[in-house]
Amino acid sequence: MKQDGDKTLVNGSRVRTLKEDEIQKGPVVYWMSREQRVKDNWALLYAQGLAMERRAPLLVAFALAPRFLGATIRQYHFMLKGLACVEDDLAKSAIPFYLLEGNLEKEIPDLSTLVGASALVSDFDPLRIKREWKAKLMTRLHIPFYEVDAHNIVPCWIASPKQEYGAYTLRPKLKRLLPDFFTDYPTLERHPYRMKRMAERIDWQKVRTLLKIDSSADGIDSVESGESAAAKALDHFLAKKLNDYNLSRNDPCRDGQSNLSPYLHFGQLAAQRVALEVKKARVDLKSKDAFLEELIVRRELSDNFCFYNEAYDRFEGFPRWAQESLNKHRSDKHEYTYSISQLEEAMTHDPLWNAAQMEMVRKGKMHGYMRMYWCKKILEWTTSPEEALSSAIYLNDKYELDGRDPNGYSGIAWSIGGVHDRAWFERKIFGKVRYMSYGGCQSKFDVEAFIKKNRFQE
Repeated sequence: MKQDGDKTLVNGSRVRTLKEDEIQKGPVVYWMSREQRVKDNWALLYAQGLAMERRAPLLVAFALAPRFLGATIRQYHFMLKGLACVEDDLAKSAIPFYLLEGNLEKEIPDLSTLVGASALVSDFDPLRIKREWKAKLMTRLHIPFYEVDAHNIVPCWIASPKQEYGAYTLRPKLKRLLPDFFTDYPTLERHPYRMKRMAERIDWQKVRTLLKIDSSADGIDSVESGESAAAKALDHFLAKKLNDYNLSRNDPCRDGQSNLSPYLHFGQLAAQRVALEVKKARVDLKSKDAFLEELIVRRELSDNFCFYNEAYDRFEGFPRWAQESLNKHRSDKHEYTYSISQLEEAMTHDPLWNAAQMEMVRKGKMHGYMRMYWCKKILEWTTSPEEALSSAIYLNDKYELDGRDPNGYSGIAWSIGGVHDRAWFERKIFGKVRYMSYGGCQSKFDVEAFIKKNRFQE
């Protein structure tokens, strides 16, 4: 796969050619997947640039998978509300939106053939399933196929050619490259070249009724979906929270976090837009630096991990020292063990863990500090690292709005398998993987207040 320069306003290093083929006449198709927005979308801008060069129509397609990595009705409803907004916003730019249902490997090529497409553009995603989809698509397409990293500020394959050991090794690489990519976005133009036959408007209510997925995790009505909602959430964070972020971000009892993760996960908000606005904000410098470290270095480290480590969700993906250490302690006796159903229903002896689990079940989110404690206790209370890993991924992906994300996989791998961490003093069950305790939490924040806030009753 090679990088591909272009004549658009998009930095050519953001683009890779997945499949070379003869340039043909016809519309350009943007297969929207990870970046579910119209504004501030490098992939959409690149697709429009290709279409403008050819004086051709541009259309956007989203392939709705019947099931996806344990996602439930909770995540699907949030996503579909956002996609309805995408359809409306694209219409304002005279760009038709197609919702494809069924087998993606068939639907995308079929649409490309139906409209006589000249090229296909997709956005970047490091997850294994998305890369497998693209590999299968390449065998059926007979047009050029491009991939654009519209998620990371520095494209993942440019930031580093290998899996990084941790933030300390990726940070200097990003710092060196950021000036080349940290630019503002051009405006998407109203597209002047139209399809002869425009797509019909989508009946979103009907789409929802056709979903055949797990409905045991209800939707989260308190979190509004879509680009406009994401922009409001960003404005609120900048005005009300950013200045005190360095002091409040690690206290689960305070509403100090940005609450932007669902919007970033579903691509309803660009991380680069967030960084640009944070950079301009007149706030405490330590708070600004702390937030940008998480938004840029830690997020892009997660993409690096999933992109270069095929086993990002398996025991084999842990560093060698952690595998050896955990293997050494497989026969250690556990004081408590819980089944997946007991964990899911928050039926443990630990009221702090139960409160964190219930917060996630009810609100679709868990405070970042509590995610670490929550996950490490799963390792302590299950019979093997593999069981701990699968349990944590199952619960995270079922209940978190931002589940099935590189941040989630890397965070779980850090908690259970020492990824992006160092070896610590050896202890029972954990081996040399970092340990967290109830007492340690008590020294950091008001544990009783957190438990009271997230009791079982409404």
